[in-house]
Amino acid sequence: MKNVAVIGAGTMGNGIAHTFAQSGFKVNLIDISEASLKRGMDTISKNLDRMVAKEKITEAQKEETLGNISTFTSITDGVKDTSLVVEAATENVDLKLNIFKQLDEACPKDTILATNTSSISITQIAAVTSRPEQVIGMHFMNPVPIMKLVEIIRGYNTSDDVTNTIMELSKTLGKVPVEVNDYPGFVANRILMPMINESIETLYNGVAGVTEIDTVMKLGMAHPMGPLQLADFIGLDVCLSILNVMYDGFKNPKYAPCPLLVNMVQAGKLGVKSGEGFYDYSESRKAETVAKQFA
Repeated sequence: MKNVAVIGAGTMGNGIAHTFAQSGFKVNLIDISEASLKRGMDTISKNLDRMVAKEKITEAQKEETLGNISTFTSITDGVKDTSLVVEAATENVDLKLNIFKQLDEACPKDTILATNTSSISITQIAAVTSRPEQVIGMHFMNPVPIMKLVEIIRGYNTSDDVTNTIMELSKTLGKVPVEVNDYPGFVANRILMPMINESIETLYNGVAGVTEIDTVMKLGMAHPMGPLQLADFIGLDVCLSILNVMYDGFKNPKYAPCPLLVNMVQAGKLGVKSGEGFYDYSESRKAETVAKQFA
């Protein structure tokens, strides 16, 4: 398995493409627009430059990695000779189902179809294909080139052979794969998102401020960043989407998103990517200044 396609050139997609390419795979990076592909490739190049500066890789290894990536705006052209496709599009169920229908038609019959979804049912995605036994979840963590964990999610029909193949493949990328079963939120987000949501509730109820909540979790629980900062980093729209998936899947009110989170997303305050969330990122991408409404 040396030819891989990645659907989506955003934060997760370009990180996944970078990781495969640096491990010697030929990668077809696919997105709907040339502009998105250029942004994705620029990000990969900048991240590789940082690795060269830190002497983690050489300039030659950087050029080899970039040379392993080809870009496409057509799914059909980008997947025709691939052994594995990893979908990393926006966390939207209708979009993902549509992509997997296209992949099922365009990919060779033995191609494994993986999704980087952080919460959506693998079984539901697999059901729109003619090869549900070859559909699996590969949930990478952000930033992909650095984070070691990959959640490997088995759908209801995912075969043992496909699961074993993807587990071993993840190890060749220098990752630590963990096999989990297909329930809303899987393991990572089933535990993480209620914590983030409760942190937002704590702020919403006036128990403490943004900095105070994050400081308690960093210093008291040894978290590398506070939950509100982490929510900004993930994207508040993504957090809301995952909570909604879990709430719909379990019908349990403990997963219902905090009204403050809903309002912030509706107002376009999405965190780092929009320039403001719980912190203000207008002058720095670091969480140094609390957003005006919470100051």
